[in-house]
Amino acid sequence: MHDATEYLFSYGTLQLTGVQLDTFGRVLDGTPDRLPGHALTLLEIRDAAVIRSSGKTHHPMLVHTGRPEDLVDGTVFALTLAELRHADAYEVSDYRRERVLLASGRSAWVYADARAPKELE
Repeated sequence: MHDATEYLFSYGTLQLTGVQLDTFGRVLDGTPDRLPGHALTLLEIRDAAVIRSSGKTHHPMLVHTGRPEDLVDGTVFALTLAELRHADAYEVSDYRRERVLLASGRSAWVYADARAPKELE
């Protein structure tokens, strides 16, 4: 995508075709990657529009463990800044966008637990 300026690492519902069409109006092209030092738990979703889009009442939630052997698999997507804002609007308030370093060495945004203390980069 020639105007992509941001990278987003998704480990959950933003990888679903239906969510991508609802959120971005297109299917995203992504690359597999991993996020070290993290694990996943589940978060109950109460937003009806998000449940309708994803078809799920529980979404994965990133948990920082600090252990390099803990890896979360996902996909890196190249987005425009406008599309990144659409992703922000899709995510419920329990998530916040943070910058992380992936196993590939690429820096990307990820949605993490907004209730947890912010990690230091």
